[in-house]
Amino acid sequence: MTDFIFMVRDTSYMFVTGPDVVKTVTNETVTAEELGGAKVHTSKSSVADGAYENDVEMLLQTRRLIDFLPANNSAGVPEWPSFDDPLRIDESLDTLIPDNPNKPYDIKELILKTVDEADFFEIQAAYAKNIVTGFGRIEGRTVGFVANQPMVLAGVLDADASRKAARFVRFCDAFEIPIVTFVDVPGFLPGTAQEYGGLIKHGAKLLFAYSQATVPLVTLITRKAFGGAYDVMASKHVGGDVNYAWPTAQIAVMGAKGAVEIIFRADMGDPDKIAAQTKNYEQRFLSPFVAAERGYIDEVIMPHSTRRRIARALAMLRSKTVEQPAKKHDNLPL
Repeated sequence: MTDFIFMVRDTSYMFVTGPDVVKTVTNETVTAEELGGAKVHTSKSSVADGAYENDVEMLLQTRRLIDFLPANNSAGVPEWPSFDDPLRIDESLDTLIPDNPNKPYDIKELILKTVDEADFFEIQAAYAKNIVTGFGRIEGRTVGFVANQPMVLAGVLDADASRKAARFVRFCDAFEIPIVTFVDVPGFLPGTAQEYGGLIKHGAKLLFAYSQATVPLVTLITRKAFGGAYDVMASKHVGGDVNYAWPTAQIAVMGAKGAVEIIFRADMGDPDKIAAQTKNYEQRFLSPFVAAERGYIDEVIMPHSTRRRIARALAMLRSKTVEQPAKKHDNLPL
């Protein structure tokens, strides 16, 4: 029921029934560490948000987290003196995206180069690593970050990632913390395991969380943004306030290769024709400038100016207010 849970490795345990009861009832032999240790709850169950080596480190990290958080939901985010210029330009971001669209890169590098003084506090770092969530500061004010991680599963959204991000977005919204979303998502993870596990419902949790959020929402598409996953990741269609894209962004229902193989199935025997149609699809549908023409993207920006543009957008949205219809409470797709 708490907002955040931290554990100490090898000494913290949580379980509903202990190893002895499990042995008696199910005849399963398991240690306390295997049943409910820090590793289990940070990487498998997602009950805990972080694990640390000892009590002192855990207390220090807890203090660090509390520095990012407001005193209550109406106090406003804390503002710390910052010596990092909000107009700072970082030329290295221009080469962050590899030339090969299938080659991964670390989205945390973008986060660290965008936040004040490279200070980023990650939440649930060991769970659903294909999405990154955590707190940073822009111009001294706390901001929540949600970002697809191309280094893990190419950054796809699966049930675990959707749940992790949805809870983080709900927390930020509850305490009036603005949310910045970095998007590089090729879609939802296909497969029977995901469908049987209720991916549709879990994906809807993230969609619902973003669409209900009344805090400032700033989104940046770095590379891929395909299909329903593009929609879910704080797009204009679910209430994004300011949506940027880098020139390397590709925004479409699906990738060029997959789309052409479906649309021009009759021409599959002619590789030259398929190559020409793929190139044509990329130019007509994948370009971020096409999305900008239609109003889905506010502006295509250069990577080196990312920090400056996000800082400006957050400053503009500082006084954002949203009127919502009266209701008892919303019905989150639990």
